[in-house]
Amino acid sequence: MVLSRAMRDFPPNAAKLQDYEAFIAIVDTGNLTRAAAHLRRSLQSVSRSLTALEAQVGVVLIRRTTRTAEPTETGLAFHRRLKAAFREISLAEAELSDTSETLRGTLRVAGSAVFVGAYVLPAIRDFSLLHPGVKFDLRIAEQFTEPARTGVDVMIRLGSLPPSRMRSRKIASLRRVAIASPSYLAQRGSPKTPADLARHVCLIRSSAQDARTWTFHARDGTPQRFAVESVFEADNAHVTMQAALAGMGIAVIPFYHVREAVKAGLAEIVLDDFTLTPISAHAVWPSGSRTPSRVQRFVDCLSRRLKKEVVI
Repeated sequence: MVLSRAMRDFPPNAAKLQDYEAFIAIVDTGNLTRAAAHLRRSLQSVSRSLTALEAQVGVVLIRRTTRTAEPTETGLAFHRRLKAAFREISLAEAELSDTSETLRGTLRVAGSAVFVGAYVLPAIRDFSLLHPGVKFDLRIAEQFTEPARTGVDVMIRLGSLPPSRMRSRKIASLRRVAIASPSYLAQRGSPKTPADLARHVCLIRSSAQDARTWTFHARDGTPQRFAVESVFEADNAHVTMQAALAGMGIAVIPFYHVREAVKAGLAEIVLDDFTLTPISAHAVWPSGSRTPSRVQRFVDCLSRRLKKEVVI
């Protein structure tokens, strides 16, 4: 209601909120096509919004090419002001929601596909039973991007966090294992120590932070590092796992990725007398003067859910 009354006081030729929203998305995503996908609007609709906004303010905000949309200096300054204004609107809406007994609004959550399927979806189910007034917008993001840049409320980050002003909370330590297919082990034998890996084909997940140095810990905690050389690497855990299941070699994979394959006998854990350094999982959300209650409570729910799982 407050926003509607304010809008009635705007000049009749003022730009629409959806035009501002389109402009912000174009700058954040880098082109009109990605902005349209992000906003779930048509490309033509986003283009019309940008044209209308530039006509209203009387300056060029975006330099368009066939592939990119680069903001002008004036456009960047305008984007900073608009982004801050929209953030204040979101916080105002969150405060209205938090003052009522029932949480309301939309919660935008992002994370990698397999982790989302294994842990985030069950947490969303639990949360929705407790807070049916909250809607979810779930997005799959295999690469980490700061939530403030993508409009996401909570992003799940696997691995260490880069230096940032973002807020975060560690929600789990995820077990990793070395695996191979039964057919590979039947041909090549099973390694007994990390040093034995030198006689095996190792499959590298290049996106891992320790992709080329696998650190195993003996039962007494002594670390044993193995420098990995491979003829195969992929930047995705699922693809690396599939290569291992196909008999191509030994891979180090988060256990939640391969749990079902191990149960089904499609993969075997090797070097199980040793442990690998686990991966930290963090919930990350934009910094601000106040975190909406629905974000805080969902992170609490997700953390509780993960504690029920055998992930450490």
